Amino acid sequence: MACLGLYCGKTLLFKNDSTEIYGECGVCPRGQRTNAQKYCQPCTESPELYDWLYLGFMAMLPLVLHWFFIEWYSGKKSSSALFQHITALFECSMAAIITLLVSDPVGVLSIRSCRVLMLSDWYTMLYNPSPDYITTVHCTHEAVYPLYTIVFIYYAFCLVLMMLLRPLLVKKIACGLGKSDRFKSIYAALYFFPILTVLQAVGGGLLYYAFPYIILVLSLVTLAVYMSASEIENCYDLLVRKKRLIVLFSHWLLHAYGIISISRVDKLEQDLPLLALVPTPALFYLFTAKFTEPSRILSEGANGH
Repeated sequence: MACLGLYCGKTLLFKNDSTEIYGECGVCPRGQRTNAQKYCQPCTESPELYDWLYLGFMAMLPLVLHWFFIEWYSGKKSSSALFQHITALFECSMAAIITLLVSDPVGVLSIRSCRVLMLSDWYTMLYNPSPDYITTVHCTHEAVYPLYTIVFIYYAFCLVLMMLLRPLLVKKIACGLGKSDRFKSIYAALYFFPILTVLQAVGGGLLYYAFPYIILVLSLVTLAVYMSASEIENCYDLLVRKKRLIVLFSHWLLHAYGIISISRVDKLEQDLPLLALVPTPALFYLFTAKFTEPSRILSEGANGH
């Protein structure tokens, strides 16, 4: 009997030198997906560079949010912010390492995966066939193994490590903050981790294809907002504080990450020159900031120019 449905397949039950016996058409086991002949095949390929970049993007989201809320709630005079930033980086790094170690193959800092072929691979639950229009054959499985579930595992380890490490650190070193403000960055994480989980569950496939453009747009917008809020109008304003340089270089790294993700580095010699565009937004802002200063525009308007 032929297999119906885009993601239904026959699982191998027995195999020897001369015989292969397959079961009935149905859902493939975890770590397998259907091939063109509707047989379930194990995922044995290594992730492509684009897959690693996607996982890196999903891993960066909680780290960036941690840093944002730590900076937001720590206050300008708090000496604890740096230690909390380092702790957040340690938590996310350890969570990523542990996630890779517990993934197949276990104990190795690598994973085996199935190739992503189309957007529908992320939403196999929408393609369960109904041969007689009454009975539904449930063939929902992770066709993009393990790109979908590994993100949930990573977020779970991030949350566990944060709850184990951060409260002790904040209690010891956050002396410059009031008791009600010390743990606000942790409370914020308890909100954004469920949001990130739902985002991955519902929009994982869309994020997979859109994340390079999301990185570029958000990094450009946040850089412009930061430079405007900090009243940076020339290179001297940028160099006068180390924190501003750190923010600038961080955004440049995000610009480069987005450019590499879009190009996928299929042809390295052609794509590397695109990285020369990384400083362009900041330079454009510095060169044009003096022409868009509100006080100058108001004075010229008052003079009738």
